[in-house]
Amino acid sequence: MRLRSVPLGVAILSLLAIVVTLTASPRSFAALQPSGIPAWLQAHVGEGDGQIAEVVLERAHALYLKKVAAGAVNNPCYFAMDATRPGDLGNGVLGRRYYIICEASQSFRAISSGHGGGRNLKGTVDFSNGRRCARNFGNAMDSELTAGGAYMTREAKTSFKGFYRTGAKRDTAFLRTFIQFDGEGEAANARQRVIGGHAAQVLRGMCLRKNPNSSYADHDGMVPFGKLVDYAGGRSNGCTSWSATDAAQLIAMVKGNPTTLYIYPESRDIAAVASGRSGSGAYWNASCLKDIGRPKFWPRKTLEPIIAQYKKDHPAPPPQPLPICKGS
Repeated sequence: MRLRSVPLGVAILSLLAIVVTLTASPRSFAALQPSGIPAWLQAHVGEGDGQIAEVVLERAHALYLKKVAAGAVNNPCYFAMDATRPGDLGNGVLGRRYYIICEASQSFRAISSGHGGGRNLKGTVDFSNGRRCARNFGNAMDSELTAGGAYMTREAKTSFKGFYRTGAKRDTAFLRTFIQFDGEGEAANARQRVIGGHAAQVLRGMCLRKNPNSSYADHDGMVPFGKLVDYAGGRSNGCTSWSATDAAQLIAMVKGNPTTLYIYPESRDIAAVASGRSGSGAYWNASCLKDIGRPKFWPRKTLEPIIAQYKKDHPAPPPQPLPICKGS
């Protein structure tokens, strides 16, 4: 009997501990539970450049463990983004607010990333964002806004965008890879919105050149040509955009091996900060909060009808064929 009494006592004590914990308030529950974040990673927690805010790390860490436990993720690394931080620090310096975390190898890296630029529907509503800080967030179709929440990286699609000049009369094909994201909750329409990650590069000033020998030539032997523009310090259409170098590394990490991405803030965080309630403990980057005043979340049920009506009132002109390049 003595051999069985010890495990039974331990079981009773454990059960009592669970009951006490579950009946505690949310605040005391959080205090009782260890974060589970290893010490080496805790050393990167902070609000300085290259650091990650505690709430962002805890949510990203929990999301990753949840997906690993469910068998949805085998990737040794996961991602996080803090869209409340500045994207442009001035003088050509970009803010580091996208995080690559590999716990098995004890690797932590912070890099730059763009945020959703939003739109200014002139005469109707302005929910646009500046280059430095984002004030507006949302999940509406065609809003070009960042939506915080839980995501999974999915399939990679590489598309030919055109040619650009890299040297003396040397043209290079621009192939850009896009990693589709699938979201949850308020971000569940990420696929519908075509939200994902890619290099912050685009071709501008497009025209057509004769190149009948190219595998990309159309039936008239013409290929699109433009100027390669890097907008790593700018804004996106709601997608996560990285520098070309970082994009190549990130895409290689998740191509065929999905992982999690947690983007902060969610609408609940925005509401807490916007309310201005003192002592709420809500987090926002202090520098950006000073710039933007109070942030705003635009829910799709509110914004989508406005955008749809604006499109109806301001129909886009019919698409025009690309002009022939001068000097072709």
